[in-house]
Amino acid sequence: MIRLCPHCSNENTLLMLGRIVRVPKGPLIRVVGTEVAIPCSVSDYDGPSEQNFDWEFSRDTDFVRIVSTWDSTFTSEEYQKRVGRGDIKLRRSSNDAVELVIRNIQPADQGRYKCSTPSTDATVQGNYDAEVQVKVISDGLSVSGSKARSSTSLRLSEGDSFKLRCSATTTSPEHTHLHVTWQIKSGSSWRDILSLTHEGKFQPGPGYEERYRSGDVRLDTGANDTYRLSVSQASSADGGAYRCLVSEWVRGADGLWQKIQEKSVEIASVSIQPLDVVISTSNVSVTERDSLDLTCNITTDRSGIFQAEVMWYFSASPDDTLSDAQLLLSMDHDSVVSDSTLISLSHVDRNSYRLLVRDVDVEDSGYYFCEAAIWVPLHNGSWHKVVERTSAPVSVVVTALEPDYDVFLNASKTPKFSDDPTELNCRITNVQDTEANIRFSVSWYYRQHLPSDDVLTEELLATMDADWTLLPGDRGRERIQNGEIIFSKKSPNTFSLRIQWTSESDRGDYFCVISAWSRHRNNSWVKSRDVSSASVNIFWATQDYTLTVEAVKLKPFFVAGHTFEMTCKVSSKNIKTPRYSVLITAEKPLTDQSSPNGTTRIISLNQDSVVRLEDWTDQTRVDGVVLEKVQENEFRYRMYQTQISDAGLYRCVVTAWSPGGGGMWREAVNGLSNPIQIDFQTSGPVFNVSVHSDSPTIYQGEVADLLCIVTTEGIPLEPDDMSFDVSWFAVRSFALDREPVLLASLDRRGIVAQSRRNGSSDLSLERISPLEFRLRVHGCEDHDFGNHYCVVTPWVRSATGVWQREPDIKAKPIFLSVKMDVLNAFKYPLLIGIGLATVIGLLSCLIGYCSSRWCCKKEVQETRRERRRLMSMEMD
Repeated sequence: MIRLCPHCSNENTLLMLGRIVRVPKGPLIRVVGTEVAIPCSVSDYDGPSEQNFDWEFSRDTDFVRIVSTWDSTFTSEEYQKRVGRGDIKLRRSSNDAVELVIRNIQPADQGRYKCSTPSTDATVQGNYDAEVQVKVISDGLSVSGSKARSSTSLRLSEGDSFKLRCSATTTSPEHTHLHVTWQIKSGSSWRDILSLTHEGKFQPGPGYEERYRSGDVRLDTGANDTYRLSVSQASSADGGAYRCLVSEWVRGADGLWQKIQEKSVEIASVSIQPLDVVISTSNVSVTERDSLDLTCNITTDRSGIFQAEVMWYFSASPDDTLSDAQLLLSMDHDSVVSDSTLISLSHVDRNSYRLLVRDVDVEDSGYYFCEAAIWVPLHNGSWHKVVERTSAPVSVVVTALEPDYDVFLNASKTPKFSDDPTELNCRITNVQDTEANIRFSVSWYYRQHLPSDDVLTEELLATMDADWTLLPGDRGRERIQNGEIIFSKKSPNTFSLRIQWTSESDRGDYFCVISAWSRHRNNSWVKSRDVSSASVNIFWATQDYTLTVEAVKLKPFFVAGHTFEMTCKVSSKNIKTPRYSVLITAEKPLTDQSSPNGTTRIISLNQDSVVRLEDWTDQTRVDGVVLEKVQENEFRYRMYQTQISDAGLYRCVVTAWSPGGGGMWREAVNGLSNPIQIDFQTSGPVFNVSVHSDSPTIYQGEVADLLCIVTTEGIPLEPDDMSFDVSWFAVRSFALDREPVLLASLDRRGIVAQSRRNGSSDLSLERISPLEFRLRVHGCEDHDFGNHYCVVTPWVRSATGVWQREPDIKAKPIFLSVKMDVLNAFKYPLLIGIGLATVIGLLSCLIGYCSSRWCCKKEVQETRRERRRLMSMEMD
């Protein structure tokens, strides 16, 4: 802490460091008989954090010791009794601050008080004590209630207004201000209502801000130093004890306001009689078409002139607010009732209002409550709403008039076999107590029949609503839309379900549910009752379908190029007039990639004898496979000019079909034959393929040569007995992680086919020898790089003159790298740039010369000079 030395002159002012002891700036003005607390604190000190304090008092010049925080013998004899009784004590607020507390201060206590701190510093610097002047004045504050009586008891009705008064004066010799606060005690503590502060400002208490702004709570000053509290539209929260709390404030030497004393007086005890709004009955249950009678009672002890406003509300939930509820009827304070046809509101007596709802409906079930408001007249003849309350909701249940009837279900047609029709009739019997505004609809249900005790939930087939509109269920929706299941109403009391062609999946229990619908006042239909029938079981004895398929190879031995022939014989049991569809499949070796799972579908013949090629992709042998029906249960498969690639296991997949409803065929059962193997025992040559290039790394624009070389092992063949299909592929990546791209192909007839290219480079594919094929890439570009390989399909002519296709052979790829020729790439741009720069420079020189020669030339006229001879000195 840096401060000016108080003992130094202005010319030699020094800056000092040290502890600072502070007390309030005096004089401190206090009222006789009150409690005084004088604070003292120390800062910027050395030593322990907790400091000790000594207090002394002086009326004139000498100081008398009062009390100390560390020395019990510090107190002088004249203060020992007051200190011992606790009338004078020290109250520590922190390690570096205490308060000197004097209870019941007297005029003799007026004087100077000094607070000092023992030194704990290494060096003595700063001030170690401070003084403050305390002035004791007489008690001139007087607070009282109404002159008529000291305390008043008021009994008011909710919504009334009341006023309370108190008087506060002061005869203090000092210039003091009064702070007046009205308080209420509804429990164990007092709460502020409204205050007039010592600075002349109005301050509402917590929770009274809105009522103060609206003017319902006011504080007015009157003659003879009176303060009046006015409360309008009192509520139950305004009940309790009221008091007037007055405090006296004086401005201290530091310019801040200080409270020097406080007094209060209880003014009145106010009790508020709340407005009670109840409905005479609690929960109500009425029958449909009867009348609902509810009465709203208003309880109040108000004796003056007032009028009530009543509004009836309806809500589907007891928790709904007024904004969510439906207003049924209302009567204002002038007894004007809003218009309604089936609802009426009448004034039974002064505090009772009756709601009558005629011809109630099921939709009238819910919660009813009434809202009442009290209006009182003002002096100008207008009416003012003083209070408003809402009753608790009353539950009203409207019981529907349920018709009495029975439901009977029988089967007029039951199936003996599959695809026979089924018809069920659902009848309404013993109908009683039905009115003209009742109609019936039906719902059909199915339950799977199980011999065990397993419980299965029923499945909805279809239902009819109140308008007899058919709504299909999830089960059999497609069959219903196709007309295979028909729902009809044969008579007003009979509903029918007909299954045109019953299948095994239709076996089970069926039952119907008849629903009664009642018409409401708004012409809407509401379901009032459901009656279910007994279930009817649909079942017929059946045997499992059996299907046997046998495949036979007609020629046990044959070689490549001959015709393969096999027959499939079918036998079935328990199938009514079956027809068969046949599919021929082949299981090729794993080296054949024509089918991912190893099974190829070749040809099929459906139940209507329509033949279809399935996955047969050999375009050269489109007519090479034949499937025909020999007999009703026998089928023959032929494959002409067999190839070595046709080796595998061949089967017949047969499906038995039985006639279904509507001329449709229904799948009954599937069967698979035994396999027939085609195996060619050959000892022909073995082919190998490799790719070679003399220059796998080339520059852009050059020609890349790639050779596909075929070599043979084993039995030598004449070149005329061999032929090859060659296809070139490229993978545009360093690793073989992308799909290959077909570049060009050359079939065994010498026809070349190229794929579409995006760049400017071109391809050529040619046969340079019986076993060598060359691919050339002309004008290579950077996108021609990648792994290149060829795939060769050998064809070998057999001894019978038939060409046989051998398995495809894939060569190991070779990587082709394309580099850029930097000199050739920049040669032409540099020549063009130099030429353009030379032309522009010559053109600039020509333009400059012409401009200086003809455009910028000026004629300069010389000033004519007069030629005079010098005069001689003698003539001058």
